[in-house]
Amino acid sequence: MIERTTAMCRWLAYSGSPVLLSDLLFAPENSLVVQSMHSRLGVEAVNGDGFGVGWYGAQEEPGIYHSTEPAWSDRNLRELSSHASAGRVFAHIRATTGTPVQQSNCHPFRHGRWLWMHNGAIAEFASVKRDLTLEVEPALFPLIEGSTDSELFFFLALTYGLEQDPPAAVARAVGFIEETGRRHGIQFPIQMTVATTDGEVTWAFRYSSEGRSRSLFHNVDVSALRMQHPDNPTLQQLSDDARLVVSEPLGSLQGAWREVPESTCLVIEGGREQLHPFSPSSAPSSAGSAAAAQ
Repeated sequence: MIERTTAMCRWLAYSGSPVLLSDLLFAPENSLVVQSMHSRLGVEAVNGDGFGVGWYGAQEEPGIYHSTEPAWSDRNLRELSSHASAGRVFAHIRATTGTPVQQSNCHPFRHGRWLWMHNGAIAEFASVKRDLTLEVEPALFPLIEGSTDSELFFFLALTYGLEQDPPAAVARAVGFIEETGRRHGIQFPIQMTVATTDGEVTWAFRYSSEGRSRSLFHNVDVSALRMQHPDNPTLQQLSDDARLVVSEPLGSLQGAWREVPESTCLVIEGGREQLHPFSPSSAPSSAGSAAAAQ
């Protein structure tokens, strides 16, 4: 029997009017910091192998803060988040699949204006790592800093054109990962919920080779929630275009969350969201493959 590695990270992606990071990370009933100690929907209850936050502010590139400490015990995170605000935020708490606990292995990963974070795993990563790595565009390869399957997944997507067409690039990356895994006798090569953004649009994906993907939710329209819950002060502070995509709901407010369907790409631009079917596609021969063949 082939052993498959499982990972259970948790993440959130926010866009809308600027909010304090602490309002996202600490304030909610089931905040990401709470989930780092006790995840309600995760395979593992504790996600204490580091964390990261990415946000868009005054600079062209997003800022990132990574720490190898558990989110619940990092004093710098509490200090930073109580002063910094942003209108687009990615945050991630990590449960490692076996790669080291180090800052370069913490999500979100950054390339130019792009951020990327992943919950799940590439199965039997050690067996397929060489084949996957050789597919990365040679010009991108030196920019890989860590040793995780998630970062390599990001660079495969960049190789396949993430900056031009994110859904197509992710579909090609997943297709190549599945093709490679099955060539190595792996029945279910990938498990994933992924979020990526260029600072203007957020794309979120829910997919797994076995069709039993990790949990993923998005909030319903804020104006509708205000009508439903007129006495909720948090809702009164959010802009109508505020959108959250989360591994698990941040609270128990009735009617606030919808589950993202299996095999789906969720696109959020401004206050609009669209759901599209997602499936892997065949990857074209990349510059990485051509270089490896020479």
